[in-house]
Amino acid sequence: MEWPHKDLLDVGQLSREEAEHVFRTGRYFQEINARPVKKVPTLKGRTVVLFFAEPSTRTKTSFDMAAKRLSADTFSLAKSGSSLTKGESLKDTAWTLQAMSLDALVIRHQASGAAQYLAERLECSVINAGDGWHAHPTQALLDAFTLYQEWGSVQGKTILILGDIAHSRVARSNVQLLTKLGANVRLCGPRTLMPSAVGGWPVEVGYNLDEAVRGVDAVMCLRLQLERQTSCLFPDGREYARSYCLGMRHLERANAGVKILHPGPINRGLEISSDVADCPDSLILDQVASGVAVRMALLFLYVTRKEVE
Repeated sequence: MEWPHKDLLDVGQLSREEAEHVFRTGRYFQEINARPVKKVPTLKGRTVVLFFAEPSTRTKTSFDMAAKRLSADTFSLAKSGSSLTKGESLKDTAWTLQAMSLDALVIRHQASGAAQYLAERLECSVINAGDGWHAHPTQALLDAFTLYQEWGSVQGKTILILGDIAHSRVARSNVQLLTKLGANVRLCGPRTLMPSAVGGWPVEVGYNLDEAVRGVDAVMCLRLQLERQTSCLFPDGREYARSYCLGMRHLERANAGVKILHPGPINRGLEISSDVADCPDSLILDQVASGVAVRMALLFLYVTRKEVE
């Protein structure tokens, strides 16, 4: 498939066929990651800049490792170490980056739309690694890829997304992608942590975890986005955990072999109990491995697209 996209800003840009092409490409790179020497010369001589204006461990490390395993040159730029702290605008930062002749820019930013803003001004490919509450397309792709590795397809599967839906770009991107791939998606969490427009989403919405988990094939727990909340939306952590921390008793109501996911970092005992996080059907560490393979696939597709234009 000739890759038609310059940038990855939102999973809504991708057709089902294109998402599945990412998965097929990811499987190839996953095989490379299983070799003793985990490096190929695919992007040798190409430059990838990681611009993370928000804190990140998993996503940034995953992209850095993905680029290095493809033999690309990588450079990291954080807000604290850039001219943004001196008052430089994002527009001026864009022009500066443009002058460096990048091949790809991976950006995480606290402002929704920041990735699109740069994509409209840069000739290189821009990959959104999370912008505000808006989107986290690479996380959604790696989550779906993880389930594809288990099931072969998510068509007809019922997947519950649990927790702080309102502040989660992961939830938004997963709803978009999983429904496009044919899954039935349920949401569950406190009413105060549901988006006001959720009634228009192609999902089932519930507020009782005991009921929402009944008959599901996978549960994706979300991290409480306390840093994005501007007011107290639930009494306290203990009260939240009492109603919405996923425990083994909940899994008894789900389908046999229910798969467990969490984008991390995990708050054990608050969002998910330790025995569930570490159970045999937990795919949390598989998600980490999938992240490197999927991001290798994305960097390959976006950086080499000009060669097939």
